[in-house]
Amino acid sequence: MKILSTNIGVPTNIIWNNKEVKTGIYKYPVNEPIYLEKEDVKKDHVVDRKVHGGVDKACYMYSADHYPFWKEKYPDLKWDYGMFGENLTVKGLDESIVKIGSIYSVGTAIVQISQPRQPCYKLGVRFKTQKMVKDFVLAKYPGVYLRVLEPGEAREGDVLTIKEEHINGVSILEMYALLFHKNNTHELIKKAIDDPYITMNNKVSILNKFGSNM
Repeated sequence: MKILSTNIGVPTNIIWNNKEVKTGIYKYPVNEPIYLEKEDVKKDHVVDRKVHGGVDKACYMYSADHYPFWKEKYPDLKWDYGMFGENLTVKGLDESIVKIGSIYSVGTAIVQISQPRQPCYKLGVRFKTQKMVKDFVLAKYPGVYLRVLEPGEAREGDVLTIKEEHINGVSILEMYALLFHKNNTHELIKKAIDDPYITMNNKVSILNKFGSNM
């Protein structure tokens, strides 16, 4: 995986349900490296820390390989990297292969795959239609959140190099299926519940969804 763009957000006021709400989803490319910290990206703006930022969502990464799909679906938007609120736009991210718990070096930082993105209404606001939230779930291109194990700088052109793969772990796409889709096997459910690298919040979501079938 290779970084094509580093993106930073500026707090933006929007109107939602007749109320003014602030969001940091409007991220745009910057011509400089970004510094990955333990709970967020330096100089970035995380507005709602109940659902963004923190140890398990310190940095969001999205695949440039998915952009053509979305551009065809939403051709009238003004497109640039950062559209999904990602800090890192990368080439070569495949959510069906990348495993939760795997550790990578990138620039001077060490990061760990944490969980898939779960879309909210603010993604719909960025795309000018709440239909985007459903489209995002159905498309199965969630991108990944990163834990930052060792803070450091990441810049355009840096390559994410695997340091320690959680070989028998749950892939990002498998986790996304557990959160949003049906027809998951008992084995996958149990595997996710037993995996030490899957967040407690995601485990609770799985148990709430499948508890009676465990």
